[in-house]
Amino acid sequence: MAINKSRLKSVLIRHEGLKLKPYKDTVGKLTIGVGRNLEDRGISKEEALFMLENDIKIVEEELDRTIPWWRKLDSVRQEVLVNMAFNLGVPKLLRFKKFLKALQEGNYGQASFEMLNSLWAKQVGRRAKELAYAMEKGEYPFEVAEEEDKLLEYLNEIVWDEVNNGW
Repeated sequence: MAINKSRLKSVLIRHEGLKLKPYKDTVGKLTIGVGRNLEDRGISKEEALFMLENDIKIVEEELDRTIPWWRKLDSVRQEVLVNMAFNLGVPKLLRFKKFLKALQEGNYGQASFEMLNSLWAKQVGRRAKELAYAMEKGEYPFEVAEEEDKLLEYLNEIVWDEVNNGW
């Protein structure tokens, strides 16, 4: 006889609870969801990419509500805006008044300057430089792997290089 997964999920939620923010379980392990032990199990690549898709969708919806003109930008500049909003949160991005004004006016050089002339740029370093370049030029200053497996492989190499050679 097969397991009734729907019933099992209901019982697990009853016993484990459903927490949408991380918490410490009864033995002090960082946990989320329905008893997912993040310290020992973590998440899978598929789960991480699923969450990324959801987070991008949320940011796009927030941008649609707050600065609807952003959809008129070319795709690279839209991506830069989403990237910044993803990092900062839309409320903090909206504080970049000079940047947003320049961007809306199509003055990409000034928008790029305003990006770099911020505390955010000092905090995120290379990310700001790469995004400012993309904002000004309409293209990225590096080759972008668009297939997820190649992208993850590339990113893992970059992270390991930075960990091993210092930031």
